[in-house]
Amino acid sequence: MLKYPQLKYRTFPAIDLPDRSWPANTITQTPIWLATDLRDGNQSLFEPMNRERKLQLFDELVRLGFKEIEVGFPAASSIDFDVVRQLIDEQRVPADVTPMVMTQLREDLIDETVRSVAGAKRVIIHLYNAIAPVWRNVVFKLSVPEIEQMVAHHIGYLRDKVALHPETEWVLQYSPETFCMAELEVSLQICNTAIRCWNASTERPIIINLPTTVEVATPNVFADQVEWMSKRLERREHVVLSVHPHNDRGTGIACAELALLAGAQRVEGCLFGNGERSGNLDLVTLALNLYTQGIHPSLDFSDITAVARVVEQCTALPIHPRHPYVGDLVFTAFSGSHQDAIAKGFVARQPDDFWQVPYLPIDPQDLGRTYDSIVRVNSQSGKGGIAFILQRDHGIIMPRRMQIEFSAIVQKYADASETELGGEVIWQLFTQAYLASTRVGGALRYISHRLSDVDGEQEIELNVQLPVGAVKTLHGVGNGPIAAAVAAVAAALAMPLRIDHFEERSMGSGADAQALAIVEGSCQGVPGSRFGAGQHANTVTASILAVLSLAGRFMLE
Repeated sequence: MLKYPQLKYRTFPAIDLPDRSWPANTITQTPIWLATDLRDGNQSLFEPMNRERKLQLFDELVRLGFKEIEVGFPAASSIDFDVVRQLIDEQRVPADVTPMVMTQLREDLIDETVRSVAGAKRVIIHLYNAIAPVWRNVVFKLSVPEIEQMVAHHIGYLRDKVALHPETEWVLQYSPETFCMAELEVSLQICNTAIRCWNASTERPIIINLPTTVEVATPNVFADQVEWMSKRLERREHVVLSVHPHNDRGTGIACAELALLAGAQRVEGCLFGNGERSGNLDLVTLALNLYTQGIHPSLDFSDITAVARVVEQCTALPIHPRHPYVGDLVFTAFSGSHQDAIAKGFVARQPDDFWQVPYLPIDPQDLGRTYDSIVRVNSQSGKGGIAFILQRDHGIIMPRRMQIEFSAIVQKYADASETELGGEVIWQLFTQAYLASTRVGGALRYISHRLSDVDGEQEIELNVQLPVGAVKTLHGVGNGPIAAAVAAVAAALAMPLRIDHFEERSMGSGADAQALAIVEGSCQGVPGSRFGAGQHANTVTASILAVLSLAGRFMLE
């Protein structure tokens, strides 16, 4: 039996706060959100984002409604510096969005950081240094007075530096890194020094950001720390009190929620909780937790699947299928008792009632999801078995979300036939669902296509036969065959498709191998996403067939 050394770890002491008020408080308003996906999230990736992916994710954060975005560490990374300059020089930062840049306490780094954001309308400069005992004694070998003097000197240096750029509104954010492990008296002393040196006022705002750099205690202890600081900070009316929880103990969300009860006004984190070690605060989960309590988060997650696809593409990190609110399986019940309760909840529900459906804490349609996959087969093997047979017999490897969609089709057929389904029947169902719409008698029968290059893009002339029998020629232009086909369908059929995911695989081997293209997409005005598939010896033709398959499925709904 494995034995753990009981004396190896030190218990974090409770906070002496007999007049604590946070346990009786209620969260009543949305905090200020700061997304740090481009900085803290980026530095935790196997392969940090390049400029294109950073700009894509910045645009997505703006679209979602974030008003403060940490865009990088420009003094430490040439890519970060170039991205920050591009955002400012090309005026890609909306007037109501404030970028934040981070730097350590070094004059040369502060110089480079200020240079990176010169000319911006409003900027947050984030200075930080670790203050907990083990960092002071082991890493830096500095006393508390020496650390305080270092903070005072560099904030004064920054203050004088930014005074040379009056065209920009400068906000200081100071983070006592490792706050959660430091003595509260030391944290207060150093934070008050930062407030005084910056000369915080209505005209000179300051953010004091308290991180759980590494979680070491239960969330109630962090709430006590935040309330203790909130009641003692100087010039409190000019201070925005922020928190930056990590998730080492798996309680980052709880730390943030209790910190809001304790006086925090602002939270920092990443979409879906990306970050070093066990991750940062999951902003999507926290925001939707507030939403389920009747507080609008002021962020737009009405198409949560599209957000997930952008984040996965930019970070190359998959989102767990059981991730709160966004996972592919979070609205899927395999248990028979769960299925029964959910079904009865939908029957009893009235349109104007508060949302009360068993096992569903949020209405999936609020997130752009559908009800189609909520009540499903009773075991994981239902979906897994279907996927296994298609892969074994036909070489088809379906994406997980496609497995979920197709297994619902198979389950419906199985319930009606009340017979065991063999591989041949499953293949027929797959063909009927995804391939038949582009063949004889289908919704959009493919006839032919012709591609040509026009000004660096591709133009498609696509001939299809409609259900009424008429052959129609569709025209579209895009940055590739798929984009051109989507544009052609949108223009001719008034069907605004959006492709969220594309993949292509070979079915078989040798000269007779067929290409199977799979697309996941959505159509404006229709909740949720659908899949389309195309099979052809030519890979480009297979991808065009997949787009037509997707369009045909939306036409038939």
